Amino acid sequence: MRRIGVAERRARLGRRHHLASPRAKTVAAVADSVVALHSTDPASVFLSVHARSGLDVPAIEAELYERRSVVRMLGMRRTMFVVATELAPVVQSACTDAIAVNLRRQYTKFLVEAGIGDGAWLADVEEETLRALLARGSATGSQLSTDVPRLRTAVSMNEGKAYAGTQNITTWVLLTLAAEGRIMRGRPRGSWISSQYHWSPTATWLTGDLDHPPREAAQAELVRRWLAAFGPGTVADLRWWTGLTGAAVKHALTKLGAVEVELDEGSGVVLPGDEGPVRSPGPWVALLPALDPTAMGWSQRSWYVGGHTAALFDRSGNIGPTVWSDGRIVGGWVQRADGEIAYRLLEDVGLDIASEVDRAAERLRAWIGPVRVTSRFRTPLERELSA
Repeated sequence: MRRIGVAERRARLGRRHHLASPRAKTVAAVADSVVALHSTDPASVFLSVHARSGLDVPAIEAELYERRSVVRMLGMRRTMFVVATELAPVVQSACTDAIAVNLRRQYTKFLVEAGIGDGAWLADVEEETLRALLARGSATGSQLSTDVPRLRTAVSMNEGKAYAGTQNITTWVLLTLAAEGRIMRGRPRGSWISSQYHWSPTATWLTGDLDHPPREAAQAELVRRWLAAFGPGTVADLRWWTGLTGAAVKHALTKLGAVEVELDEGSGVVLPGDEGPVRSPGPWVALLPALDPTAMGWSQRSWYVGGHTAALFDRSGNIGPTVWSDGRIVGGWVQRADGEIAYRLLEDVGLDIASEVDRAAERLRAWIGPVRVTSRFRTPLERELSA
């Protein structure tokens, strides 16, 4: 069994994720290099792409909303991602179809308990919403709720509890339709940091419906993509990242002929033919955003996070903005109200690396410009640096 140590894992990370040279040339290439870009916080997509390519906001928006080489969708772990359009059917069948089933079951339960309607009532509202969207071509949830008054139906939630409240069903209907692959998120109402999207029918947005390949084949392809981008990794890493069951992951690994290797934390796996050594890409520095796909790529992170978990993660396990050097996290950063990129190095990296981090922070400040980026999941270090 070949042993792959920490230094080689860091070298693979730098090369394959376009954090060291060569840089990626397109958004789709960036997304492919890490399988999918986290999009829970819309700003993360743009900052993650810029860190790996140098592309500016108009170029990124052109791929997202004009050429549509990448799309937003729910995927692994019921998380929002941006994926290359050609990968969307794989994610749909491997993960999102099951999410759609659970969403429909959950929302139907809420409606029945509230005495509003049942599954047939919900399906009827969905069809009316889809017809309204087809008529408009593109619309926001607010516009659709004008066309379909039942979307403004309010449901009381968590009655008798301190956090009780009411919620209309617009979001439920749109999320379910999207999870089933029938509609897609388009351009946001505001700037690139906004998450209030326009919606379009999938057949219009992609010039054709979204395919649904066989589930097992899709799961194997998703596991293959992860191993190509993040391997070596452990079965636990794969289970966590994909959100698939242990049985599904093991079945995919068997189908792929994955090769067992030895890691510092125990047994890991790589794709067949990927056991060979990878040379270092040379020194590199990167400032990555909150929820960056590299930082969130593994469940066992000690080999690149070190002892910095308490400072860089929130209580739910979301990582904040990070400073990287040669495949490991060495600090964190934040944008302050005046636009300054403030950072703190959490270990001694030497004068040359520290100087490069300072230059990288200034380049990032200039690239972001007048926009102000605040992570949706604040970490202890972010709060300290923002003060």
